[in-house]
Parts: sequence; structure tokens; C-alpha cells
Amino acid sequence: MSTLAAQASTGAAFNPFNPFDPAFLENPFPFYALGRQFRPVMYNEGRGLWSAFKYEDCVTVLKDHATWSSNNPGRMPEGQEPSMLGADPPRHQRLRALVSQAFTPRMVEQLEPRIRQVANELLDAVPTSGTVDIVDALTYPLPVIMIAEIIGIPAEDRDRFKVWSDAVVATLGTGAGSGSEDVDRALPMQMIDELNAYFTRMIEDRRRQPRADLLSALVAAEERGDRLSSQELMQMLVLLLVAGNETTTNLIGNAILEFMAHPAELAKVRANPRLIPAAIEEVMRYSSPVQATVRRATRDVELGGKTIPAEQQCLVWLASANRDESQFPEADRFDVTRSPNRHIGFGLGIHFCLGAPLARMEAAIALETFLARYSNFERSTEGSLPRIPTFIMHGVRSLPITVA
Repeated sequence: MSTLAAQASTGAAFNPFNPFDPAFLENPFPFYALGRQFRPVMYNEGRGLWSAFKYEDCVTVLKDHATWSSNNPGRMPEGQEPSMLGADPPRHQRLRALVSQAFTPRMVEQLEPRIRQVANELLDAVPTSGTVDIVDALTYPLPVIMIAEIIGIPAEDRDRFKVWSDAVVATLGTGAGSGSEDVDRALPMQMIDELNAYFTRMIEDRRRQPRADLLSALVAAEERGDRLSSQELMQMLVLLLVAGNETTTNLIGNAILEFMAHPAELAKVRANPRLIPAAIEEVMRYSSPVQATVRRATRDVELGGKTIPAEQQCLVWLASANRDESQFPEADRFDVTRSPNRHIGFGLGIHFCLGAPLARMEAAIALETFLARYSNFERSTEGSLPRIPTFIMHGVRSLPITVA
């Protein structure tokens, strides 16, 4: 038994465990493997929360929203209700039903020509050979342009949009557990004021003059005479701001990284571009853009042979579940032809990602366009890349590559 495995078998490899450690953000997968083998359901004393690593346990938690709440009232400002992401039924059902009226599959399908146009325009600005940061050139601007246009954000405000999104992402996961200086990281009050002021102006404008955009549809959305309140609209816009661009940026970037790391799999996709959708699903499994989500036990509950007391939180490690050998044969092998591929990269249950169809379409078009442009590409730097600074997300902020 290796030293690390020996530590894991006694729990020493897990306590204390800091999920914000740069080494963990760089490569969390060996830790997940140890968790699945030695501590499938584990209590982290240092942070005061549980972790679930195996596919079966993660699915159990995600499917049972009555036992495992998405709402953590202790982290909400007094008098404020959670966003759709942190809401339980019936509030969650109401919010999702309202936003679903505006964010429909038909709307997503109609975006395909525009997504292709934007992807081609972005790559038109990239040299046909030489060095380019593909995050700056493609993986970031494509999803940001699209979600900004969908919501109705003016083009001249996209840079501010990205600054706000990065700031929100940096706070993700910091409210999980306790006992760390990272826990209470929050948005600066100035940025909160900027966000509130900006979106308040937009909401008031759409109430006066509706347009052909998602914000106008959200303002007008009704279900049994119920409307989104101003606070709910604000929360929904911030949620769309992050979910609508950060996840897809990481999905496209992670796909390019995996193609470079696995040239034989890239060759299969080049030989048969119809494999691109399957390759995207494999990236969602193998290098999940969203690594974890948090749930709170509403009662004493048994999970994986452990009893989790009521009101304690559990990290549901989606990325670990997606590497579970009991569910995925050769789970640590990147395979663009993998079938079936029942990953939970988009979540599961009532909180399954509402934007999954848009993310899949944007990633497919981005990769199709990118691969058609460049016959060769490789990293132009060595060593670690700058990572998204939260364990909830997995992706890079910069990816310099040489293209030809």
C-alpha cells in the first residue's frame, strides 16, 4: 500500500482537507479515487461538513430533495429568499416554471445560426498560425456574447458582465462548512451595489419598453397570476450571468485540454465529426466543469453506511461520481465513443441544469468550428495553468496554444 493510500485508510489524507488548495484545484481526481475507495461518505472535521464520493450515493442525494435540501438558510441575508439554485419545492417549482416559459428548447434551437456566426467571427480574428490564448479568443467570449444577447445586455457592457461573473464565481463553495478563513468570502459591497443598480435599471426599462430578449420575457412571465418579484428577477439574472457563461467556458476549454492530452481520441473526432456530441458528454464526465454541489440534511439520514445528523451539509462530488469504476468501465480513460454515458455533470433531479441544451449546442459548435480551422494545436507553455479559484468549478482562466 502506498503512503498516500495508507494515510487515506486511516483518514489522515482527508483531515484536515482544504478544497481551495491550489494542488487540489489543479488535479482533484486522485483525491476522489481515495475517497471512493477508503471514505465513500466522509466527515471533514476541519470544515464541519460531509462528502459523498460514489456514484450511487451522489445519485441518492440528488434524487431525494425532501431529505436533502438545496437551501442553506444560515447563509442567506435576513429577509432574503434563496435563488432558484438554492430553493426547494414549492418555491423551486414556481421559479423554474416561470423561467422555463422564457428559456424554452425552441428558443435555444433558434440560436444555432447566431452561435455559428459568433464562433466564426471570433476565430476570424485569430491568426491561422501562431500563438493564441484560446480562452480569451473563443471559450470565454462565445458563451458570454450569447448569454448577454439572450438576456439583453448591451454589447458595450460585456466587459463589466465578465468582471461581475468572475467575482461571483470566486465566492462559490465558500459557504460550505465552517472552520476556514475561506468560508466567509463574499462579494464586495461595492460590486453588489453595482450589480443591483445595473440590473434594477434594466428591469425598470423592460417594464416600460419590453424587447425581444429573455429579460423582457422574465418580466412578463406569469403562472397562475404569479410574477417574479424584483428580488427574484435580480437573483435570476445573477444566476444566468454565471451559469450562462462560466460552465460553458470551462466545458469548451476542458475539451480542448483533453483533446491535446489524448491525441488518439482527437483523431477519432477528426475522422468522424459526428462524434463531437459524444465527445462533449465524455468531457462532462471525465473533466466535469462543475465538480460539486452542496445539500443539507433535513433529518438524520443514513448514507453509505454513515449517519448524517439533521442540518449538516454534504458536498456531493459530481466529478468523483463521474469517475466511479462501478458505473463507468475504465473510468479513468477518456473515451469519445463511450456509450452509455450516464454522467451527472449537469446534475440530476429537480435541479438538473436548465441551460444544458444551450451549453451542449455552444460547445458542439465551438469545437466543430475550432477543429475545422486548425489541423494542429498544442500548448505553448509548460507547467500549471491558472485555475478557476473555487472547487465548485473546474477550468482554466488562460490556455495559450500554438495553432497551425
